[in-house]
Amino acid sequence: MHLLSNQPVDLIVIGGGPAGFMGAITAAEQGVTSVFVCESTSKTLEKVRLSGGGRCNVTHASWDPIDLVNNYPRGRSSLFGVFSRFATADAVTWFAEKGLDLVAERDGRMFPVSNSSLEVVACLRRTAKVAGVHCLRKSAVYRVDYLKEKGFLIYLQGREPIKTKKVLIATGGHPSGRKLASNLGHTIVDPAPSLFSFKLDAFPLKVCSGVALDDISLKLVVGGKSFKEKGRVLITHVGLSGPSILRLSAFAARELHKNRYKAQLIINWIDSNYLLASELLNTCRFQLSRKSIGKANPFKKLPRRLWLIILKTININPLMRWAELSSLLEKRLLDLLLCSSYTVCGKGPFGEEFVTAGGVNLREVNFATMESRIASGLYFAGELLDVDGVTGGFNFQHCWSSGWLAGKAIANSLNSSIQD
Repeated sequence: MHLLSNQPVDLIVIGGGPAGFMGAITAAEQGVTSVFVCESTSKTLEKVRLSGGGRCNVTHASWDPIDLVNNYPRGRSSLFGVFSRFATADAVTWFAEKGLDLVAERDGRMFPVSNSSLEVVACLRRTAKVAGVHCLRKSAVYRVDYLKEKGFLIYLQGREPIKTKKVLIATGGHPSGRKLASNLGHTIVDPAPSLFSFKLDAFPLKVCSGVALDDISLKLVVGGKSFKEKGRVLITHVGLSGPSILRLSAFAARELHKNRYKAQLIINWIDSNYLLASELLNTCRFQLSRKSIGKANPFKKLPRRLWLIILKTININPLMRWAELSSLLEKRLLDLLLCSSYTVCGKGPFGEEFVTAGGVNLREVNFATMESRIASGLYFAGELLDVDGVTGGFNFQHCWSSGWLAGKAIANSLNSSIQD
């Protein structure tokens, strides 16, 4: 009967990203006959194409839902039920059945075997086409009217309004989706950036830009609260980045936003404590007594460039022999190695996944079906919700899971109404 006749369609999906495509495909494969994806731009799945530097970190090899939810600063309790029904293993299987195999890297991130995000985009577009999903590009939705038992009326730029029985809003972090949800009666948690690097004030280590270190312990103090992380850190020309910094920024996103990105960052560079580090320095005094401190670095994880900058910061001459190290200089060195304090003065560029904290209030959504508790027949999926994960494929996993659950629930509702 369709394409877009005067009869109501079954489902309009607003947003041609990962969550929207997963929802549309799932609904269509479950028997929903008229499914339309409305994308405001000329291309669907652009975020997928751009992600991971063109590789697309599809998900993360975190197989237990209990472990998986711990990677979401916001939405953890709500997501446990979602991941109990569709989690990492389900996503990997889903893509494999569609002809796209994934492989896990040592850090758990999972990419297509081809290492190309274009393969992921092609897989989703092909699967949608086979399932009978119609994509309307350059079709921005600017208004949705809730007609209660009669469904919804969708207003698109350059088209006649469309009647639909169900609506799935999956617009990611774009403000248009938040506006539509708000106009339909939903409360919006104000958005705030997540997954970004830190700019540090008077940062003495910028000459070490490009140096990466593992197992670095971090403590961020902001607004009277503290957040801790440990992992890989990358020194940049303005501050710090890397997986552990991005994770720290995600969990502290709200407090950082509230405090205008002013905070104190305390770093343990050597993953040790005062007693052990002190014993090691005492050992150096005897075993390396005639060697210069600059050349005989006992902390092997610290690159020479960084070690020399640390010495310079506390006025230790790198030509000084270990036997000449005074107790005062030893204390300064230990303090700097174990609890360097830097002032965070702003945020650097966003992480590769362009993630935003905030969105539709989770109390207003039934996470068993992803349906609105305010407007029957309205569903949500993906980053539009006040859910966000850390870097490493977790945000895409939420898109696959919430999109699949919404599509499944929409199909069940429409199929049961037909039977009735």
